[in-house]
Amino acid sequence: MKVLVTGATGFIGNYVVKELLKRPCQIIASSRNPDKASLCKWFSRVQYIPCNLNDTKENLFDFFQRPDLLINLAWEGLPNYKDLFHMEKNLLLNYQFVKRMIEYGLKSLVVTGTCFEYGTQDGALSETMTTVPDNPYGLAKDTLRKFLEQLQKKIDFEFKWIRLFYMYGKGQDPSSILSQLDKALENGETSFNMSGGEQLRDYLPVERVAEYIVKIATQNKVRGIINCCSGIPISIRKLVESFLEKRQKNIHLNLGYYPYPDYEPMAFWGDASKLKMALEE
Repeated sequence: MKVLVTGATGFIGNYVVKELLKRPCQIIASSRNPDKASLCKWFSRVQYIPCNLNDTKENLFDFFQRPDLLINLAWEGLPNYKDLFHMEKNLLLNYQFVKRMIEYGLKSLVVTGTCFEYGTQDGALSETMTTVPDNPYGLAKDTLRKFLEQLQKKIDFEFKWIRLFYMYGKGQDPSSILSQLDKALENGETSFNMSGGEQLRDYLPVERVAEYIVKIATQNKVRGIINCCSGIPISIRKLVESFLEKRQKNIHLNLGYYPYPDYEPMAFWGDASKLKMALEE
């Protein structure tokens, strides 16, 4: 199997390529920045083809050497969830790129979505629920999925939409809470400012997320929308405390310093029932 991974040098993409290397497949990795790609440990073990999503080449399918499977992870501008850039640029760039790939022969497509497609609904979030995104990032992803579902009515292709929840690990954005906590510990700070920490979220280590993405992408039993989640809610405070305990570190948590985010509910996590079906051997 020949697998193309776009956004290969991103936080998730880097781990997805590593996970694919454990399997008997030919990997084509792509991103905008060849210099950054050359620093990745996997660079010499894959075929790397640099490309922007707005590349003017008409037949991108041939350009990428006719892959059997596309795992599209490319998306700019995160974690600025409220930026109109997601709707005004990312949405159309991703749709046109994927559409051209499919029109010229791509038969299997995997795209990552986001739990923000569910909007401010709380509790256990199931793939059968109506999406009500209320920030530009969630709206752009949700619209991309709907565009591709309409395209699927005109052109036959296999389509899986992996709805990502929260994740953590080496290489994540510096603005994430655990990255900030790591920095505070490295700087020898005695106090760490955070929200009240009572929000319930769904977290997975990024290595597990990459494993799930690859397993979902390479199986044929379950298609459509699939939550990529733990299915187990954990409070932000507990997440931070477990992080400190694992590293045997101590720092005063200044709870309540920041207000709770206004773009997400206080308690939500993923329903992992469909995921478990996809992961069954």
